Amino acid sequence: MPRVPAPSIAADPRRGRARAALAGAALALLSACAAPPPVRDAAPPRELVFPAPPDEPRFVYERTVRTSTDLLPVTSEGELRRLVTGEDARGEPLAKPYAIAATRGRVYVSDTVTRYVRLFDVPRGQYHRVGDEEGPGQLVKPIGLDVDAAGNLYVADIGLQAVLVYGPDRRFLRRIGGDKWFSRLTSVTVDPAGTRVYAVDIGGVSSERHVVRVFDARSGDHLMDIGRRGSGPGEFNLPRDLAIGTQGRLYVVDGGNFRVVVFDRDGRYLFSFGSVGKQYGQFARPKEVAIDRDGNVYVVDSAFGNFQIFSPEGELLMFVGDRSERDGPAKYMLPSGIAVDEDGRVYMVDQWF
Repeated sequence: MPRVPAPSIAADPRRGRARAALAGAALALLSACAAPPPVRDAAPPRELVFPAPPDEPRFVYERTVRTSTDLLPVTSEGELRRLVTGEDARGEPLAKPYAIAATRGRVYVSDTVTRYVRLFDVPRGQYHRVGDEEGPGQLVKPIGLDVDAAGNLYVADIGLQAVLVYGPDRRFLRRIGGDKWFSRLTSVTVDPAGTRVYAVDIGGVSSERHVVRVFDARSGDHLMDIGRRGSGPGEFNLPRDLAIGTQGRLYVVDGGNFRVVVFDRDGRYLFSFGSVGKQYGQFARPKEVAIDRDGNVYVVDSAFGNFQIFSPEGELLMFVGDRSERDGPAKYMLPSGIAVDEDGRVYMVDQWF
């Protein structure tokens, strides 16, 4: 693999050795942070670092998560419940995870088969379901996820064609959008202040709604649209996901045009990067995108079985992972969701494994 510049998140030696964690059905966690996770496995073998020696390691594999007990400690209460009810001692397994969001030790994973969002509250050692109770907050097919600074959870439900919002206590708050607004809602992103919601409509072959719709996060009012179907500057063909970077920049994964399109906060086109191909810095099947605290851009590619890291201006820095039919750390068959938390820890979802 060619040696490419490492992302700035680990370039400062004062931040200590980079770490990584991979979560799965698999979820994958990788990290460049200095603070250890609330629950930590034994130190990983040296070979599970990225990039490989002799380069300086920027990320280190931490763990793989397949069930609730892989991330949370087993309590005496949980042991007693399993003895009484006969629950699986391995915990509740992931079925078909898609997207992931993480903040302050709370990890959310959407599961399209079980039809709810899983919450791993690591600091409290608790596991919860979100959106599985009957009523207006019940989910049908949750896909995209995001969390604002107040801890409110936003869920893009492709079955309901709406964004459902839940408080930090998991109570349903409100619904945004609906059938008239979307052809095929695929992801949701909220700005940190919790004022604007960006919902991506992937459209389809027979639809012209290849667009990002922007709503007021509190009132649900439609504010504006960004993009339209096409291949020109600022246009989309099957957009997949959006992340907010430094200076409020909007990074949109334009799947059918094999690129990332960048706008300012008000939807004005700035530039794009990427193209179709098998070379580093190109895309084959890009899916989700995440931004770290330094503005670096992480793009999952399902065909490559990895995520590539770019600078805020679109310069390739490095990549992590390889496509493989055999399960293992940083080996992916169908990666989809990705998130980077406040500490620089990277979470990646593999639907296949």
